[in-house]
Amino acid sequence: MSWFQALVLGIVQGLTEFLPVSSSGHLVLVPAVFGWPAAPLVFDTTAHLGTLAALLVVFGRDLWRLLVAWWQGLRHRRPFATADSRLAWWIVLGTIPGVLAGLLLEDAFTALFASPRAVGGFLLLTAALLILAEVLGRRQRALEEMGWPDALLAGLGQAAAIAPGLSRSGTTIAVGMFRHLTREAAARFSFLLAVPIVAGAGLVQLAKWILEGGEQVPALALLIGFLAAALSGYAAIRLLLAYLRRRPLYPFAVYCIVLGILAIALL
Repeated sequence: MSWFQALVLGIVQGLTEFLPVSSSGHLVLVPAVFGWPAAPLVFDTTAHLGTLAALLVVFGRDLWRLLVAWWQGLRHRRPFATADSRLAWWIVLGTIPGVLAGLLLEDAFTALFASPRAVGGFLLLTAALLILAEVLGRRQRALEEMGWPDALLAGLGQAAAIAPGLSRSGTTIAVGMFRHLTREAAARFSFLLAVPIVAGAGLVQLAKWILEGGEQVPALALLIGFLAAALSGYAAIRLLLAYLRRRPLYPFAVYCIVLGILAIALL
């Protein structure tokens, strides 16, 4: 893997992990367009850890506050006494479907990663979800007003995004808006919900690479991939949160439609 490939794929991973346009889909389509081989597992792991670093930088204080509230709730046997302790439990609940999907369905979806046309179809589904969320969502509820059904449905959306081309952030944000959360509240929960699943995916990939004695990648390429994913991921989170305070998801839907049609027609 060259440093240029590492830079491009790191930026793609960082941007598309958080923008509602599917990181897994882009990591299938970009190598297909350039004629590159699939990225080695250790590079995928490094890029995932880069996006995790971006999440921790942006939401580190929030995550610490939620962790403290969760622990205090357990200590005093009042796990749902405060908004922060409830939100911490909703993140736990929302993570469970994604973990089960990863354990039970990963092999069933592996073949789709070799099919740009399948990715194109799921990108069109992502676009449909974003459009319907804008049309049907009333955008009245704040993050503190979330309940367990909202968290469970968001978790199911995250689990469905194991399919390449079905955006994790797009699906979870759309589900939140279907439940009438504001755009910003839905996006914040989507990002907080990403922390355990992105961390878990990175650790699982790292374990696989160690156990399987996977392909070696130059240290410079790994460093470039990590930094590119971390910096572009940080920018994507900040930009999307600022954008969604005032503007709709339609441009991302249009992007997914165009890319999906091109993938189906040309690749």
